[in-house]
Amino acid sequence: MFVKVEDITITFFASFLIWLMFAGVLILWVIDGRIKKEEALHALLAALIAWVLAETIKRIFPTLRPFQVNNSEVLTMTVPTDPAFPSGHAAASFALALTIWLHDRKLGWAFLIAALTIGIARVLGNVHYPVDILGGALLGIFVALAVEKAHVFKLFSFILKRNPKE
Repeated sequence: MFVKVEDITITFFASFLIWLMFAGVLILWVIDGRIKKEEALHALLAALIAWVLAETIKRIFPTLRPFQVNNSEVLTMTVPTDPAFPSGHAAASFALALTIWLHDRKLGWAFLIAALTIGIARVLGNVHYPVDILGGALLGIFVALAVEKAHVFKLFSFILKRNPKE
C-alpha cells in the first residue's frame, strides 16, 4: 500500500504544525526582553483558556466528526474520540496567532497563516467540518482579545511585587 504525499502533508499540518507554533512561542519566551516574555505569556495563556473553553463546549453540545458520519479515512496521527465542535486545535492556534499578531504584526502574520493552515488540514483530515474550525477560530480570537485587554502580565507583575506587609 502506498502512502500519498498529500496524505502525509495533511497529517503533518493537522497534527504537528500546532506544536511548531508552541515551539515558536517558547522561543519568544527565551529571547531577552520584557515584551517578548509578555507576548509569550499572553499567547500561552490565551491558548490554554481557548482550549479549555472549546473542550467544555464540546461536552455540553456533542457533535459527530466527519469520519464518524461518512466512514472516511482519518488523516491525523491519532483518531479523535471527543466531539467535534468547536475545534480545540483551531481555538488554541488562533488564540496563539492573534496574540502574537497583536504584539508583532510581521511575526503574527506567519502565526495566523499557520493557524489557518491547521484549520484547513483538520477539515481535509476528516476530523472537522468547516463550522467546527470557524467556531474554534472565533473562540480563540475572542479569548486572545480578552487576555490582551486584561493585560495579565502586568497583573501578575503587580501581584508578585506587592509588599505583603501592606
